[in-house]
Formats: sequence, structure tokens, C-alpha cells
Amino acid sequence: MALMKLKLHWQILIALGLAIVVGLMVGADGMLLGLDLASALTFVGQLFLNALKMLIVPLIVSSIIIGVAGIGDSEDLGRLGGKTLGYYAMTSTLAILVGLMVVNLVQPGVVEGSPEEVFGLSSDGAALQEQLGDKGADDIVAIFLRMIPTNVVAAASQGQMLGLIFFSLLYGFFLTRIPNQYAEAQYNFWNGMFEIMMRITDLVMRFAPIGVFALVAATVAETGLAAFVPLVAFFFSVVAALAIHFFITLPLLLRFLGGVQPIRHYRAVSPALLTAFSTASSSATLPVTMDCVEKNAGVSNKTTSFVLPLGATINMDGTALYECVAVMFIAQAYGIELSLATQFIVVLLALLTSIGVAGIPAASLVAISIILTAVGLPLEGVGLILAVDRILDMMRTAVNVTSDSAGAVIIAKSEGETGILEDGPPQPEWAQTPTQ
Repeated sequence: MALMKLKLHWQILIALGLAIVVGLMVGADGMLLGLDLASALTFVGQLFLNALKMLIVPLIVSSIIIGVAGIGDSEDLGRLGGKTLGYYAMTSTLAILVGLMVVNLVQPGVVEGSPEEVFGLSSDGAALQEQLGDKGADDIVAIFLRMIPTNVVAAASQGQMLGLIFFSLLYGFFLTRIPNQYAEAQYNFWNGMFEIMMRITDLVMRFAPIGVFALVAATVAETGLAAFVPLVAFFFSVVAALAIHFFITLPLLLRFLGGVQPIRHYRAVSPALLTAFSTASSSATLPVTMDCVEKNAGVSNKTTSFVLPLGATINMDGTALYECVAVMFIAQAYGIELSLATQFIVVLLALLTSIGVAGIPAASLVAISIILTAVGLPLEGVGLILAVDRILDMMRTAVNVTSDSAGAVIIAKSEGETGILEDGPPQPEWAQTPTQ
């Protein structure tokens, strides 16, 4: 009972620690009374992940529609949209440059011996080629084609967030252009749906510690620690670059662009960051992020409902950083020194592919394969990073969500909102300490 009196972020942190211990003890083949423990953990974790994903489509659609309708004037919408896109482009570029700097300084792929002896590059080449298929510039074009869906219902069922966001932006904009008797009914409907989704989020988050425990324990049980040994330098290069962006770049932006105390921001959104780490999905974490930014940080619903759903789809700082470091690492492993011009292409492609990476099958692995193809590196190099991809995916997702939430705060402050990240912000029910 004492554990239940702790605030949510402490419950999740304890669950993370226990998950690592249990995952190592269980292993991939652990059994109890004939039950496969790893499968049981995966089942429980998937239930929690499914519950979060269940909220994504109605939450994104309703939040963007009421957000845009709340902005109203097309001039205001253009200003807020311009600030949002400008912020996301800036932070993603800064993240990529940080990754490029770290990987060039550390050079994790430069080792003694041939690529075959050290990394065994040819072992998974054929399988990866078949898995990833022929990926190239067409996949970047496909990202922009998905922005305008031919069927909104199909886009929703297939999780094509870019298409849903584009449709919702148009719907919300023209909601303010129809006669008042129709507009009021429409606005009330979507606002009601948004409120319902947030209440369901509160319910789901009561089970977050259990879901986090199961997801992380299952991952540790499957991968263990042995897979990290040949990739230690690469792993810690990515971690170091993510840490610089997380602890230095974003706090500086919060302090000097937003005029707020970074530590207060991190404290306000800690449940969202821990959820992002455990689920490895910015979209699945979106309901929690919106709840934290609005209720804990004090950002208005008008800003959060516009900035955050857009950020969960197109703002992928951690992912862009990871793609850049991974491609440079693979080039180093092959003994190839990329020119400054080629490195510029890597930076540009990492920025472009990170925009739509969530909508591409095989996620960041396929985005990395696009960049490898563009710079002329073998696709089999992707096999180098598979062993540590899942853990790093969890870390970079937390960075993605941090950037999204920081953007909402900075943009809200630039719009003249007050009371943001001040002492004593209201908290959702699941984040409060129960009274005795």
C-alpha cells in the first residue's frame, strides 16, 4: 500500500529498476510451472501498449481539430504553425549535428582487424536485403504522398499519422468558416471527444507501472547484456550524443528561448518521459505527454492540442541523431572515410527521413537503409546495430518526447501565455499523492 502512495514517476522508476533485475533473472528461456515467463511479460506489456495505441487516432484528430478551431484566425494559425515547424526543424538539425560531432570524435567503428573478423558483416547480408527490400529516394517521396490520404478511414486504420494530421488541420480550419449554428455543434462534439480521451488516458496511466515493468523486463530477458559487448563504443556514442541533446541543448533552449527553469519542465513531464522510454513510441506516449504539458506545465489546451500531435509525428530529434550516428558508424566499420559533402547528405537525409520515420515499415532501420543507399554503403551494415537497436530506441524516444514538450512550452511562452511551469501547477489524478 505504501508503494501506491508514491507519485507516478517514482512508481515507474521503481518498476524500471525491478524490470531490469527480473529480466536478467528470467532470461529468454525462463519457465515457471510450465509458463514461459518472457512470453507472459510480453503479453502484459503488449496489453498496456495496445491501450495507449487505442487512444492515438481519436486523440490526435480531436485535439488538432479543436486546437486549430480555437486558434481561429488564419493569420494566428499561420504564425503558430510557422513557429512550430521552425522549432522542430531547428531542434532536429541541432540533434543531428551533435550526433555527427560525437561520432567523428569517438569514431566507434574504427577498430583493428577486417570488418568480417570484427563485426561479421557478411553474416546477415542476404536476410537483411530481403527484409528491407529496395529502399531509396522513392521512400522519401512516399512520406510526402502520405500527407494527403486517399481515404481518411484507411489512413486511421493503418496508423498513417501524417495523413490524419493534414486532414484534421483542414477540418479544424474550415470549422471556423461555416455558419455558427453548425460550427458550435461540431466544436462541442470534438471538444467532448477530446475530454473523454483524456479521461481514458488517466485510467490507462493508473496501470503504467505494471505496463512499464512488463515491457522493459521482456526486452531485457530477450536481449540480455551479452549483445552489447561488440558494440560498446557505438552504444555509448549514441547515449552520449542523446545525453548532450537532452541535458544541454534542450535545457538551453528552454532557458533562453522559453525563459523557464529546465528542471521544472523535466519534473512536470517526467511521467511522459518514462512512458516514452518503456514504450519506445512517441505516438503511444502522446496522450500522457499532452496531459503532463497541459496539467503539470500549465500550457494552454490551444497550444498543446496543435503543437504536440504534430510533434509526435514529425519531430524526431533522437531518431534523426541516431540515424546519423548509425550511418557514420557503419561507414567507419567498413573502413570508409566519408567526405564533408557526403556527411552533409547524411545530415540532410537524416532530417528528411526522421519526419516520416514512424510511418515507414521497419521504422528507423529502413530510414537508415535509405541513407546507406544514398551514400553508396552496403545495406548489410544495418545488421551491425540490430542487437542494441531496441534499447537505443527506448532512449531516443524519450529524447523525442522531451523535444516535443519543450517546444510546446517555448511556443506557448512566445504566444504570451502566463503561469507556465510556475510553482504548484495542477496535477492529474494519477500523479497526485493520495491522502490518508
